[in-house]
Amino acid sequence: MSYSDHKKVFKQLKAKPVKLKRFLKHNSPKERKFGPTTKHCRMCGSPRGHIGKYGLNICRRCFRQTATKLSFKKYN
Repeated sequence: MSYSDHKKVFKQLKAKPVKLKRFLKHNSPKERKFGPTTKHCRMCGSPRGHIGKYGLNICRRCFRQTATKLSFKKYN
């Protein structure tokens, strides 16, 4: 089933609530309990470049912008 067919199937299933419920049960993405997709940046929501140390929970890009406000010093 291609992407365009998915929309058509979903439209057809709206008229059949029992089949729609079963379709959603088997085809919806499962909830993640661990892994990189569960950790998101508090500021921008990005799952990439996550810094969780010291309870920061922000990505590296947001960390660079707010590091001085969080009292981190840059050493050359």
